[in-house]
Amino acid sequence: MNKLFKRLLEKRGIYGDFLLPEYEKMANPMILTGMKEAVERIKLAVKKQEKVLIYGDYDVDGVTASVVMYDALKLAGAKDIEVMLPNRFEDGYGMSEKVIKKAKEGDFSLVVTVDCGSANFEIIDKLAEIGVDTIVTDHHECGNELPSAVAVVNPKREENRGEFGDLAGVGVAFMVAKALVLEGAIKDGQEKWLLDLVIIGTICDSMTMSLENRRLAYWGMKVIEKTRRKGLKELMNVAGVKKINSDAIGFQIGPRLNAAGRMASAEIALKLLMTDSQTEAARLANELDQLNLERKKQQQQAVLEAENSENLDESVIVVVGDWHEGILGIIAGKLVEKYQRPVFALTEVKGVYKGSGRSFGEFNLAEALDNLSDVIISGGGHAGACGVKIEKDRLDDFKNEVNKFYKSLGLFEQERFLEREADLVLDDFSDLTMELYAELRQLEPYGEGNLEPLWLLDDVLVTEAIKMGADLQHLRLLVCDKNNKSLKLVAFYAPEKWLKVKQGDRVKIWITLVENEWNGLKNIEGKIEKIGVEDFGDF
Repeated sequence: MNKLFKRLLEKRGIYGDFLLPEYEKMANPMILTGMKEAVERIKLAVKKQEKVLIYGDYDVDGVTASVVMYDALKLAGAKDIEVMLPNRFEDGYGMSEKVIKKAKEGDFSLVVTVDCGSANFEIIDKLAEIGVDTIVTDHHECGNELPSAVAVVNPKREENRGEFGDLAGVGVAFMVAKALVLEGAIKDGQEKWLLDLVIIGTICDSMTMSLENRRLAYWGMKVIEKTRRKGLKELMNVAGVKKINSDAIGFQIGPRLNAAGRMASAEIALKLLMTDSQTEAARLANELDQLNLERKKQQQQAVLEAENSENLDESVIVVVGDWHEGILGIIAGKLVEKYQRPVFALTEVKGVYKGSGRSFGEFNLAEALDNLSDVIISGGGHAGACGVKIEKDRLDDFKNEVNKFYKSLGLFEQERFLEREADLVLDDFSDLTMELYAELRQLEPYGEGNLEPLWLLDDVLVTEAIKMGADLQHLRLLVCDKNNKSLKLVAFYAPEKWLKVKQGDRVKIWITLVENEWNGLKNIEGKIEKIGVEDFGDF
């Protein structure tokens, strides 16, 4: 074992089962409260050949969870199943009133939610009134009071805070499939083919790679490499995915699936993952690719416009623009990264301001909105992400009150929550070998709680600094360690400050490791994540 890899494992406290998690050691999903009732109701629906309606969500987690649940019910013997997804622009998050009409007109007797439903008391009651049972499978926060469904399977229920607490919505859907296996409704082993979608939803919903998520993602990586889904294969082809890893899922596959719900309709992504037609798969994959290109174009323009706003020095930044509703969360997230403050991005929709908030550290957006109920129409979400609606004439009130609330909390140095400590400090490059790189791949897939290793090159000498690209936006450095051994580093679309680094500088550089292949030869290089220069300090 490479000694750097050994040091890394010791630093992170990684032992045995995390590196090579055994599928057979997965915790029993029947321990989840509500799972027994959910399985019994599904088995009854199969026996009576009832019509089942799956209700999902419009993001990657919701779409993948919908397909996993559909496939699981098919494997269990259900014949008549439909999937219904909300429209971001018409319905918003959660169960829409439309599901009641759909269930009644379609003669459905069972609704199974995925990635939503824990807070939809009224709609579930109305479904019950027309004789439709509901099974809720969800992973969002829920209180002690739960909707009157036949079963509520949610790891966040107070009784459940254990092995499954970090599951994504797609992970919960998979646990239903696994429970159906244990109860004899699905042949053992068939459920493993669902893991290609489980890893996508888990990574793209930024779930913590706790042991059970790690197990699902580890085996999901193996399944996605052999996926039988024509649409997923075509999407990877269109996206230029040559090697399946966390980056490919998080930055190539996920954004294209998400673009459907952001820019048009999540139904496009749903159809892609469910189609058996090669022709339709190719068409839908290209459609998603085009939607993603449009999303990126609009996002880049919107962020530039937002950066010209007047109140970027406030404790909580509020920006308003004529932007596509589906990219507001991305705009807010990008501004959080740059300005290291909570951000709300708003646009006008049907005469009111509608927007998304993003936060970090100790500023809880859900708590903030609870305290701003007098100046908003509606709002809700989580600590780090939320949605909100505001009357146009209350915008200034909202800005003032949200900043007043922030200051009342007495928070300090919140930027520290965005800083990441290096895993190891390197002053000797001799162990940066291809053998190390191969061992590091055992840690894949990366995600929250299992981030890609970050290495600090402390006080290294820059022997070469070259700006590259047509607009000189990229940076290539050659640096030397204490033994005068060189390492090549690259940064694409480098921040302006990084481009000031010149030959002869002594610098601190934080890097991740990448494999470079040229003329059949492979070697390790560094991808620059952050630079500090002694002349003008860290930045």
